[in-house]
Amino acid sequence: MIALVDCNNFYASAERLFCPRVLKAPVVVLSNNDGCVIARSEQAKVLGIKMGAPAFLMEKQLTENNVEVFSSNYTLYNSISDRVHATISKFVMDWEKYSIDESFIDLSGYYGMNPYRYCKLIRATVFRNVGIPVSIGIAPTRTLAKMANRYAKKERRHIGVFMLDTPAKTEMVLKYTKVEDVWGIGRQFSAFLNSHGVITAWDLIQMPQAWIRKNMSVVGLRLVTELKGIPCAELETEPAIKKNIGIAKSFGSLLSRREDVAAALGNYVTAAAEKLRAQKSCCSRIQVFIQTNGFRTQDRQYFRSITIQLPVATSFTPELLNYADIALSRIWKDSYNYKKVGIFLENLVDRDKVQLGLYDTKDREKQRKLMTAVDSINKAFNGKELVKFGRQGAGGRWSLRRQRLSPCYTTRLSEVLVIKY
Repeated sequence: MIALVDCNNFYASAERLFCPRVLKAPVVVLSNNDGCVIARSEQAKVLGIKMGAPAFLMEKQLTENNVEVFSSNYTLYNSISDRVHATISKFVMDWEKYSIDESFIDLSGYYGMNPYRYCKLIRATVFRNVGIPVSIGIAPTRTLAKMANRYAKKERRHIGVFMLDTPAKTEMVLKYTKVEDVWGIGRQFSAFLNSHGVITAWDLIQMPQAWIRKNMSVVGLRLVTELKGIPCAELETEPAIKKNIGIAKSFGSLLSRREDVAAALGNYVTAAAEKLRAQKSCCSRIQVFIQTNGFRTQDRQYFRSITIQLPVATSFTPELLNYADIALSRIWKDSYNYKKVGIFLENLVDRDKVQLGLYDTKDREKQRKLMTAVDSINKAFNGKELVKFGRQGAGGRWSLRRQRLSPCYTTRLSEVLVIKY
């Protein structure tokens, strides 16, 4: 059996963890630059607040209903996520961190153990140790476990655990789940399925295999096979190696000076290069883009991107910063109000399989040792950039707008809660 452990309203729950005054209040968390709603508590959902709703259009509704609003605090969320996953990992040998708030765990091989009771114990322990409520779905396959988890959240919230251990339960949940809510089927494709009379997951598994293969390809066939209780994918206990790494963020305010945009780009390149080294890869091609704000019709609009092929694949931050700056120079135009810049590291290769150039004179081993030292220092201080590069600047108008940011309770000593008695 496979179980999916999913944190309930994770970002909102994490904000409530250290702020007791909002335990019963409706809570929403906003995206970067305090733009749109990306997380809601159950009370906020009851008020009709939609995911992705722009915050500036909802100010009246938020104020009238005393909704607690928070800027996204990913440092806090990642720290709480690590605690949740560390707790889960103590119960099983094989588990997969699927996302910041989800884990698949393998319950096979635990003979004599009742999976349902065991998962209730996991749920209770996570809440006791970390304070985050979770729901758990148990089933023979990952896709069914995802479906069982959703059913647990919607219909068994007071229990928090639901197991598909009989054909009758599986049929009930398949008939309960609309096809657009099936993991791996998006809105557009669900409209196609609806037009062919496929309304629920149960309807989907009744379709002929030949029709599934023709209209949904091999990927769809695997999905339907999993819905029938036949596993088609194993747990990925090791993080998958990324083929591309990209970072693109909107600025806290519009920028028109090249040095400001270059500083933002420098920070994104540095962060992307760190991720590159973490998976022991090098990139042989970079893409840089800049763009204005398409919603500001009063401004002149501009979007441009450029791709540069590197002579030798690298993960050396100064080298990537140099190529990124060259790319920015080639696409830069004055007299525009820029809203966003981004960097993509492409054509990634294993760092031990890099093809060197005939005329390459750089000491690659020395570069690797330098970046290892820099990464180690920064990691020792919880990811804070204690060691920075000049091209990153010292912060400025490009930084994200986070006017409702909560403290970093678990990663910053100056913001740890102090109990007075």
